[in-house]
Order: sequence, then C-alpha cells, then structure tokens
Amino acid sequence: MYGYVNVNKMELKMKEFYEFKGFYCGLCETLGGRYGISSRFSLSYDMTFLIVFLTSLYEPEIIVRNKRCMVHPLRKSLVITNKFSEYAADMNIILAYEHFVDDYKDEKKLKAAAGLLAFKHSYKKAADKYERQVKAIKKELGELSRLEAEACDDVEEVAGTFGRLMAEIFVYEKDNWEEDLRRIGFFIGKFVYIMDAYEDVEEDAKKGNYNPFRNIYKESNFKENVRTMLEITLGECTAAFERLPLIKDVDILRNILYDGVWSKFETGGEINESV
Repeated sequence: MYGYVNVNKMELKMKEFYEFKGFYCGLCETLGGRYGISSRFSLSYDMTFLIVFLTSLYEPEIIVRNKRCMVHPLRKSLVITNKFSEYAADMNIILAYEHFVDDYKDEKKLKAAAGLLAFKHSYKKAADKYERQVKAIKKELGELSRLEAEACDDVEEVAGTFGRLMAEIFVYEKDNWEEDLRRIGFFIGKFVYIMDAYEDVEEDAKKGNYNPFRNIYKESNFKENVRTMLEITLGECTAAFERLPLIKDVDILRNILYDGVWSKFETGGEINESV
C-alpha cells in the first residue's frame, strides 16, 4: 500500500490521535504475531484506516492494552486490536506478496525475489481464507499489468483496476452494507492510484517508467486538473461514507477522508509524519 489514507495529526484531538495510533500499533502487533517479524514491513496506514472504519461500522469486541514493543522499548504504547486487525493483517500480507509477484514478473528485481521468499508461507496461510478477495486482487492486478504494458494513458481506466481491487477488500462480508462498502473501497482505491501516479510522474518520466500522466504532466494546468479529478473521486467516496450509521471514531474517519488524504498533495509529496 501507499500510505496516503492517513490522519492529519494537527487537526485531531490528542485522544483521537492516540486512538488511531493504538489501532496502528495493534495492526503491527497482529502482523508480527500471525506472520513473524518480517511481516511488519508490510504495515500501512491504509489498512489502519480500514480497521477503524470497519470497527466503527460493525462495533466488534475490542481489546485495549498498554505495552512496550521493540520499536519503543522504553515506554508503553496503547495497543487496540479486534477481529478486523486480523483481517487487515491478512490483506496486508496478500497485497504485499502480490506486489512482489508483479515487481519480479516485470523487472526481475532482487528485492521482489527476496520478498517472495520471505512472504511465501504467510501468503498461503492468508490467501487460503479469502478466496473471493484473492481472486479479485489477482484479476485486477493482471488487468493493471496489461494496461501498463499497453502504455494506456486513460487514467480513469487504469485507476479503476486498483479501485475494484480495494472495493473487494472493503467488503468484509456480503451484507446490507455491501454496496456502500464497495463504493467507498472503489473510490479510495482510485484516489490512491491517482495520487501515486501524480507523485511519481516526474521521476517515472526521467527513468522511462510507465505513468498514465507522462504525456500531460508538463501542462500548465496539470496540478489543478489532477486536483479536480481527486475531488470528484473523494466526493463519490464520502457520499457513500456519510450514508453509513457510523458513530464511534467518526471524527477520526472524517479527518482522514476530508483532510488527511490530501497531505501529500498539498506538500508536494512530502510524508505526513503522524504516527
């Protein structure tokens, strides 16, 4: 994942920030406990958002602890976990492994080969439980690879592949919320892909790498056109979001969707250091 779906720390209450951080630490702990230390390198803010979001919607039983970890051994940190921590950890592993598969297939990168070896058994353990999600992820990544190989410059078409992939992940189970969950996941996925392409376009152009913006990024109105595209995408996402009966941590979720996701765009790609 890319880390765009993150909080704006400065606009959160301190209590809200530490709660979000608690879910993040809970995901880290769950990854380590289920898949070993190396799996923690797949940790992402995007999946932390998914945990907070699904927790708000389904209100499962949660476990709250204060404990030390290897990253912060001198002080205790809030750690929040529930069944969605496990689900997000599994999705993290599946996405990381499929990303390594894609990188190795396209460029035979040594880092990708090492990742495939490191995550092989973890991937099988996670993938065996989620046939629907894995099937969609493979299908959409295959379609994405095809479009990239054809040098497709239709940003909507290319971003749609990542949107459909994320839509399937956001549907934890097929129930009354499925339609809106699918829409939220789809438009978050599109937003993430467009943001990543926007952030990387100059470097990709220099290296001769594929980027759907490569032919237009020097145009004077490029940034504003991308902003409009992103605003429309988020507008569709938040319309579905606001239809759901969310109460717990809704202010954290709104902080992310209305503010945090823009952090890298507004700072020219700099990391929003929030956790």
